[in-house]
Amino acid sequence: MKWAVISVTEKAVEKAMEVAKKIDCDIYTLPKYSVEGTIPFENGFKKGVGNIFSEYKTLLFIMASGIVVRTIAPLIKSKDIDPGILVMDEKGNFVTSLLSGHLGGANTACETIAQAVGAVPVISTASDVSGKTAVDTLAMAIKGKMDSLEKAKHVTSLIVGGEKVSLKLPDNVTISEDNSAGVIVLSNRKEVKVSQIIPQNIVVGVGCRRGTPKETIIEAVEKAMCEANLHMDSIRIFATVDLKGDEKGLLETVKHYGRELTVISRDKILPIEDNFEGSDFVKKSIGVKSVSAPCAFLASESKGKFITEKMRQAGVTVSIYEEEIRRDG
Repeated sequence: MKWAVISVTEKAVEKAMEVAKKIDCDIYTLPKYSVEGTIPFENGFKKGVGNIFSEYKTLLFIMASGIVVRTIAPLIKSKDIDPGILVMDEKGNFVTSLLSGHLGGANTACETIAQAVGAVPVISTASDVSGKTAVDTLAMAIKGKMDSLEKAKHVTSLIVGGEKVSLKLPDNVTISEDNSAGVIVLSNRKEVKVSQIIPQNIVVGVGCRRGTPKETIIEAVEKAMCEANLHMDSIRIFATVDLKGDEKGLLETVKHYGRELTVISRDKILPIEDNFEGSDFVKKSIGVKSVSAPCAFLASESKGKFITEKMRQAGVTVSIYEEEIRRDG
């Protein structure tokens, strides 16, 4: 994903152009310093930063850190949604991970750009300084979502403080296979801090009648997820057939959960439709026997299995496909 590189002086723009040779990025600057290949902030620096703050995963500011802090302060929401913020001096001597070091990826980005331009990376998060792994770092590694930032902070503080924190898996369970439905904690401590990481590895396939309202679809999805004992935050994407790609209720449902909708062509379903429970009526109506299950399967990015191949309710069909958990690195 592209970075945004922001500069407000002539020398900073020159450094930004050097960065662009190493990193895929958009360069923003003030109109008076704008040159070919840059995007001017026509409405001023602060407003311009506000307009792009949530549009990029990583923002690199080439300027004094004080300016950056004052500018982004009103824009900061939470560490689990804020972008990674980096600050570099005009000469490219140092690059600092300023905000969202773990979940926003700023620490990794800091190392990347430092190596690319020959700068010294400055990372101050306690777990990284001590050479220890934070809970949110582990969550990032397996592309998971934490149930509570506050719980994660408490457990990370134990790790940084030198306390023993166990990540224990049975011999027959690995991090790339099935999730545990329960945890046994062996400890003589009166209070044991626990933090849950929720992998986002669920693909929800949806089929519905034309004109089905979002409330009906949401109710069906949540019933299927509840019956499968799955957390709603574990949903990675929704999937449906091309005929339903513009279905208002479905689009509103996807927006309600803050996810994306993958639209699957019927041409892709046809070769595999016999692998799923289907209907001759549906085949006659739209050209394929089934929608939700094959769409969920085809929208997945890794091996896995169906937890719920098909659940019907009020004209809505829901299929739940669980992808294997993949770990980066």
